[in-house]
Amino acid sequence: MLTENAQACAHPLAFVRAQRGWSYQKLARVVAKRARDLGVANMAAERQKVWRWEHRGVVPDRVSQLALATELGVPTERLESHPWPSWLPTGDHVRTDYPWTQSGSLSALTDVVQDALTDRRGFLTISGSGVASLATEWLSLEPARLTGALDGGLVDEQIVHRIAHNIPGLRVMDDRLGGESVRRLVDAELGVVAELLARGRYPEKIGRELHVVAAELARFAGWVSFDAGYQTAAQRYWVTALHAAHVGGDRLLGANVLKNMSLQCVDFSRPAEAIELAEAAVRTAGATTGRVGAMLHMRKARAHAALGDQVACTRELAVAEAAFSRARPQEPSWAVYFDEAEFQAQVGCCYIDLGHLPSADRWLGNALASHPAEKVRDHATYLLRRAGVQIDLGNLDAGCALAAEAVPLLTVTRSRRNARRADEVRRRLRRHATVPAARDLDQRLAEMV
Repeated sequence: MLTENAQACAHPLAFVRAQRGWSYQKLARVVAKRARDLGVANMAAERQKVWRWEHRGVVPDRVSQLALATELGVPTERLESHPWPSWLPTGDHVRTDYPWTQSGSLSALTDVVQDALTDRRGFLTISGSGVASLATEWLSLEPARLTGALDGGLVDEQIVHRIAHNIPGLRVMDDRLGGESVRRLVDAELGVVAELLARGRYPEKIGRELHVVAAELARFAGWVSFDAGYQTAAQRYWVTALHAAHVGGDRLLGANVLKNMSLQCVDFSRPAEAIELAEAAVRTAGATTGRVGAMLHMRKARAHAALGDQVACTRELAVAEAAFSRARPQEPSWAVYFDEAEFQAQVGCCYIDLGHLPSADRWLGNALASHPAEKVRDHATYLLRRAGVQIDLGNLDAGCALAAEAVPLLTVTRSRRNARRADEVRRRLRRHATVPAARDLDQRLAEMV
């Protein structure tokens, strides 16, 4: 089960309340008092009203927004330029202005290690022009050269390989336990590499290899933070990963970072930004085929599907399929997870977003039939997604059976993304509240999220 704090991070208003120590009732009273100060009398202080602002997507009326903005010191004009909830203050911004140099990479690593663990903001901070600038800067970079070495202990090839050897084990733990259970371990490993880079002595070749290891650890730290619901933390790790990948000279790893960022935007209903990031990833990789090429074009397909662009989505799916058909053993270790089952599941997700539910069900069914049992978290994800499809197709019994199969998997994995999927299934089940099986399953899922 997720902690109360993790659940509270689903909306910018949650951060405001946490920062000020406000309960829902206290926030309602603050808004009512400020409204009276603005000359609006008899405004009710309703806890339920502000709860709906945070949890049901209800937009506060103009007076309530003005009252809250006055309390928070937000200029009135910002309410016009940044519609609710964008104008709410969201704490520390994600820094993206590190130089694309060795010292810039070290600064990013130093800033992100440990600090990102305490970041509990469950919404995106980099958006719009920030995404565009980051993607443009990355694409314009020439390969970096690592020069100089800092005083300290000698870092040799064996040390680098030992740290890199630990990463696959962390990936296995993420598959089986979920991001919340793994993120501290990943951050600790990243801290070791950051310390070696900052204080060790190493030749240029070892320095590049260390930066590549740092980049993959930062990328993975971003992924597990994303899965656990720490969205701003994920962005901070991914910015760091891009800088380390640049200094290490690993463009494909940088493309994978951009791909991860694209998926985050898809999850948070920002498909235009998702396409921009996915396009930057594809352009970075060039004519790469195999699993890597398939992964990157699949991410573009998901973004186009989220926009409802069937033509563009179908085009990218065809490119991804052709690339996947040329998969080969000599691919980056981080691409291994993208197997036949994952490919099929991602196609199924595209068809969900396009509204082609029979096709989505067929692809997800094929994926689940061959999905490795050890990928517990992802297996739960696709069971829940197919359960939603079956319910929407009118097959309530089949949908309930799939969701019930996911329940024990949700128990052993700590994944905020799966908690959201379970919530989506519960919303569908509530339409059938008169059916005992649906009502009982809704209660079981409620205990999981």
